[in-house]
Amino acid sequence: MKKNGYYSSGEFARMAGVTLRTIRYYDKQNILKPSFVTEAGARFYTEEDFAMLQQILLLKYLGFSLDDIREMIIHDTDYRFMENSLNIQLKLVRDRIEQLQLVEHTIQDTAEAIRNEKTIDWSDMVKLIRLTGFEKSLKNQYQDASNISARIHLHSLYSKNKQGWFPWIFEKMKVHSGMRILEIGCGDGELWVENMQLLPDDLDVVLSDISDGMVRDARRKIGHMDERFRYRVFDCKEIPFEDGSFDLVIANHMLFYCEDIGQVCEEVRRVLRPGGRFLCGTYGQEHMKEISHLVQKFDERITLSAEKLYESFGKENGKEILEPFFDSVEWIQFEDELVVMDFEPLISYVLSCHGNQGQYIPDRYSEFRAYVKRLTKNGFHITKDAGVFIAVKS
Repeated sequence: MKKNGYYSSGEFARMAGVTLRTIRYYDKQNILKPSFVTEAGARFYTEEDFAMLQQILLLKYLGFSLDDIREMIIHDTDYRFMENSLNIQLKLVRDRIEQLQLVEHTIQDTAEAIRNEKTIDWSDMVKLIRLTGFEKSLKNQYQDASNISARIHLHSLYSKNKQGWFPWIFEKMKVHSGMRILEIGCGDGELWVENMQLLPDDLDVVLSDISDGMVRDARRKIGHMDERFRYRVFDCKEIPFEDGSFDLVIANHMLFYCEDIGQVCEEVRRVLRPGGRFLCGTYGQEHMKEISHLVQKFDERITLSAEKLYESFGKENGKEILEPFFDSVEWIQFEDELVVMDFEPLISYVLSCHGNQGQYIPDRYSEFRAYVKRLTKNGFHITKDAGVFIAVKS
């Protein structure tokens, strides 16, 4: 018997403007499963399933394979999370538009060169091949943005410290008129977007990242016309600026990704002016430990991260790493904790981690959902153990 708020496969297909065969195929491929199946095998879908179908059809339209889509779709239907999801999808569409414009211009230039010079510039052909193989890069950017969104969502909903991480970081930066600032690993520029109203008019800020996609996102968020900001793509082990160029260098939760942290510190010291400061955000071994305990109690095989990043550069060892390069190093703790009252954002956070949870949770998803729901019934406490090192070049 049909339940209230549920649509049969045929109704769902007609309302979405797709064929019933398409809906059945997505079900068979484990891309869009029905929310309810009767004992007789009749399949029913909810309005929340339309959100997943929208993502699937958009990604298919953008040229992704079904295997890619299976990995990329976001299952959370919380309205705030869906807003973040739509913003990520909008970014993906804009990236695709920019890519197609580059392809268009390269084809025009190559065709014109052939017409005028009667020869082929093979470097242009290689550029075209790379541009048309852009899907993998877009897929990785989409997944990274989706994962970051899930983590920010959890923190924004349930952090007890209402100041927030980025305003707190900005406070520690001690920005003043005329400063020259470099951020390495700038991500999408959220630090600056959140504090835009507090910035002096005569700042000179360079935002850099090893990912051109992240730099592109930062430029979009901040705006092309803000002359206080410049954007560069480079690996921070070789910073392309002269000695003594900056008053402040920022590395927010990124040093632990560097292969040679010592080389990065050497470069940062070089480009800092005397008295300049290096602000490094990181976390300690207690950070979010309850989430790891949660999943391991559910299945001891699950590891949410293949590596413990704080072992590379964290609260416990960061001072020791920085001291050979700087004249004073101070740790400042960000006082905060999470008390999670709803299970869905917590599940999204778990699924966003870079571990092996994807091997064990999907097949037991209903069981895992009930397990997390039970744990959050009266509030689930999570430790936050994060802060910044401030290192000074005298």
